[in-house]
Amino acid sequence: MDAFIRFITDPQNLLSLGVGVLVFATVLTLLSSMTGGVKLDQRMKAVSERRDELKRRSRAAIHTGPGGLRHTDDEGFKKRVVDRLNLTKLLEDPKVADQMAQAGYRGPRPLTTFYFFRFASPFIFLMVVAFYMFVIKVVDWPTMQKITACVAAAVAGFYAPNLFLTNRITKRRTSIMQAFPDALDLLLICVEAGMSIEAAIAKVSQEIGTSSIELAEELSLLSAELSYLPDRRMAYENLGKRTNHPGVKSVAVAMTQAETYGTPLSSALRVMAKENRDLRLSAAEKKAAALPAQLTVPMILFFLPVLFIVILGPAILNIMDTMAKG
Repeated sequence: MDAFIRFITDPQNLLSLGVGVLVFATVLTLLSSMTGGVKLDQRMKAVSERRDELKRRSRAAIHTGPGGLRHTDDEGFKKRVVDRLNLTKLLEDPKVADQMAQAGYRGPRPLTTFYFFRFASPFIFLMVVAFYMFVIKVVDWPTMQKITACVAAAVAGFYAPNLFLTNRITKRRTSIMQAFPDALDLLLICVEAGMSIEAAIAKVSQEIGTSSIELAEELSLLSAELSYLPDRRMAYENLGKRTNHPGVKSVAVAMTQAETYGTPLSSALRVMAKENRDLRLSAAEKKAAALPAQLTVPMILFFLPVLFIVILGPAILNIMDTMAKG
């Protein structure tokens, strides 16, 4: 036990462990870009299973929730803990269900997992920090500062699941919107070629998977809901709720109005593709305009000291040599 404590308190070991984690994360990121097809196949298989499940059920069993599909009830340890402690009401948040759908998690199981970790994370963070502060005694702080650090860790643990969910939603929305204008162009080509809207969406979901797996999954779900939901307008509304982006919502409204009033769908798709392309361009310009302000601190911390060393170093060495000879 003493050897283990010495190992985890040695700064050199902690530094090596941190470097190892960073290297592993880098390798995992590089490998994830090579296994996109596998993820796409898995997600398309899951969508196909949901489509078959939706087909087997009667239309009366289909609800209009955020995901647009009904799932079986969750069973397990986390479900028992959430039900016994009544966490769904204790930590009730009306936006969680919509946020889970926006992050790509559907059904009661991810929602139960979220509530479980939102309850357990403060205690986990608290125990880890308390172990380091009071048992291992990594830093020699006063007792009050140690207690404050433990309370801060508990607060961070409470908000950690929300931060993870927000980060997941942002990444998923960014991936969808980067490929959405291209998907609308493909959809426009399919519609003008004479394909029905269901067949066009299904075809585009297969082709767009190489650019955005998330968008391919959403279009596949849209195709399934268009086939089996009692009202086609509900399918378009569910797509807007799952993405929660103005560009997608405007496309959903335009397609609903085109089917309701009989206006040409190709014209609406052409206009929506141009608008979403303009939105993507404006987002890129906004990000580029923010770069100079964001690069100020890294330049001050990393570039300027090196620049001063390169410029002033030889002069300082010459002055030192001159003073030594004198």
